[in-house]
Amino acid sequence: MNFPVLNLPDASLRFENREGKPFVFDIIRKKYVALQPEEWVRQHLIHYLIDHRAYPKSMLRIEGGMHYNKLQKRTDLLVYDRNLRPFLLLECKAPDVKLSNKSIEQLSVYNQNYQARYLALSNGLDHKIFEMDYKQRKFMPLSEYPVFQL
Repeated sequence: MNFPVLNLPDASLRFENREGKPFVFDIIRKKYVALQPEEWVRQHLIHYLIDHRAYPKSMLRIEGGMHYNKLQKRTDLLVYDRNLRPFLLLECKAPDVKLSNKSIEQLSVYNQNYQARYLALSNGLDHKIFEMDYKQRKFMPLSEYPVFQL
């Protein structure tokens, strides 16, 4: 497995090989999943949010299905608050994918379904984090992931 070191703390990931292919244990889905570059980023972010930002594991949901313009879409990671309202919508990209305005637009489109307070886009090396201001219809950049609201 030659995945790059990310701009995130080390994560205690568990791996196994199946027929010569790497798999990583997902603590949210409670199963091994194929280890692709985007999954490498997602798993590090999951561990970061839980271990370093005190997000409750039970409030994270992976690859939730949604419809947009009659198309089935999947979100990478959605965090709910204690009232089960979307708190943070996070889109993961592979480390070699540059974060662009197109990626931010994709995240904004997905958020039309959820109306999360915070949005984040990460390739594990670069992180774009925003707080939504729905009254003024804009988002404001943040320098770090938000603290989970107790």
